[in-house]
Amino acid sequence: MHKNAQFWGDKRYYSLDYYLKETFGEKVYRLSLNGGMTCPNRDGSLNTGGCIFCSAGGSGDFASSPLLPIPEQIRCAKERIAKKTGCQKFIAYFQAYTNTYAPTEYLRRIFGEALAAPEIVALSVATRCDCLPPEVLALLSELNQVKPVWVELGLQTANDNIRDTLHSGFSFAQYEAAVTKLRERKIKIVTHLIIGLPGESKSDTTASVLRTISLPCDGVKLQLLHILKGTRLGALYEAAPFSVYTLEEYCDYVAELIRLLPPDLVIHRLTGDGPKNLLLAPLWSTDKKRVLNTIQKNLREKNIFQGCAYPLQ
Repeated sequence: MHKNAQFWGDKRYYSLDYYLKETFGEKVYRLSLNGGMTCPNRDGSLNTGGCIFCSAGGSGDFASSPLLPIPEQIRCAKERIAKKTGCQKFIAYFQAYTNTYAPTEYLRRIFGEALAAPEIVALSVATRCDCLPPEVLALLSELNQVKPVWVELGLQTANDNIRDTLHSGFSFAQYEAAVTKLRERKIKIVTHLIIGLPGESKSDTTASVLRTISLPCDGVKLQLLHILKGTRLGALYEAAPFSVYTLEEYCDYVAELIRLLPPDLVIHRLTGDGPKNLLLAPLWSTDKKRVLNTIQKNLREKNIFQGCAYPLQ
């Protein structure tokens, strides 16, 4: 069990913020960058239109413009957050669409440009498990010798039947294979899971989370489902609204999931904040601070800390 299993700083879970301060000795902020890529689920290789929950920005609605060179994106991103934080170290986070879906030499150039900046201490690459060919894995392994590299895999759910309804176009077996290949190369893995998917009950979601964390994984993002205008999911919701978690239901459930997570698993996210101008539901999610405070309140009142029911699930 982690030496601070009951209290990681002022929280009861192993947050990304705490991990970064442990690792780099000070606060580190992520800079969302845009490599100008698309996705095989959009360009016709697998499908068009993307996953049913995916917005036009490809989950990178807060990323920089792909028209700018990477050094300029980094400069602009630092300027945008200068009023929020005085931190001097940053993670280059390639967020929009599928960030290994490009020729290897192009990836080498843009990732290399990001890592060349002295204030960048790590590279984080969001991608799909089916977009990690051998040459890309070799590049990521090479870059990992320069500065730490994280690969963020958008799994969403370990349940293939539910994922089929999302039109994601890959299987849990493909995710397992990608985890194995990344682990062999000592590249850190962060897995994205969505909480509140249509048709997925709490017991289904819990089973999905437990199945996912049974595999080697360094971090997890628990993302509240956002229903956004302009997505296929948004169109379904507008035509026939379906129930979504209330604030209280979501925060209670996330607290229960935290009990089950291994204490050395870094929690990168416990909610999310979609663009307000696109959000259809749940509208309470726009107050991210309130959501996180409510989760923390539940943890304190129920005396829950990360891993207190692990591995006794």
